[in-house]
Amino acid sequence: MTQKQMVLPAEQPVAMRTGGGVSAFLRKVWAIFLKEVRAEIRGKEVFSTMIVFGLLGALIFGMAFDLRVPNSSMVVPGILWVVILFAGVLGLNRSFGAEVDRGTLAGLLMAPMDRSAIYFGKLAANMLFMLLMEVLLLPVLLILFDVSLFHPMVLAGLLLGTLGYTGVGTLFAALTANSRARETMLPILLLPVVLPVFTAGSALTAGAIDGQLASSLWRWLGILALYDLLFVVIAYLVFDLIWDTA
Repeated sequence: MTQKQMVLPAEQPVAMRTGGGVSAFLRKVWAIFLKEVRAEIRGKEVFSTMIVFGLLGALIFGMAFDLRVPNSSMVVPGILWVVILFAGVLGLNRSFGAEVDRGTLAGLLMAPMDRSAIYFGKLAANMLFMLLMEVLLLPVLLILFDVSLFHPMVLAGLLLGTLGYTGVGTLFAALTANSRARETMLPILLLPVVLPVFTAGSALTAGAIDGQLASSLWRWLGILALYDLLFVVIAYLVFDLIWDTA
């Protein structure tokens, strides 16, 4: 029996897959989150890949711009967000890809729970891995460029930007999971959609480094928050449909 044949049909009542109640839903989200974290601790597939790429990317950019840019603060915001962007793609590709490779995705989808719990559990795990990578990346950029990014507005922007990025990325990772070309398809689909996140994040980071007024920085934070709200809600609404039409 193939994975597509094992997926629950759309007409099956949602009540059969849920446990009823918000607390039950949150427990299932937490269970998926713990499953992802434990799998990463055992296999070290997602976080280790992201952190190695992130640190290497920062080092390469550091060497490339060291002798060519008189004011390194001009390039640090772009470097930070570009490294986050591409390191994140590597991790997101494994979010559902690992389940497909192990042959466990169909079993996960047949579990007696609302499938949106799978989305939020994996979103939380992906966000955790991304934030840990960013925590390690900031000191490296400080050493390479002598520019501190430990500014409250920068950190808030990273939090909101990472939420938006992983929110959309987790959805698209599910969408491309069964594709043989998922490593290529995911960035092609994802990058245009998350462009506003990285535009706002880079502008916010640059403004914080330059000491711009808080009012202008709050505008960029507002854009990130609005993006998060819009796309996470959309992802929640359509996540179940991905598998029903697969």
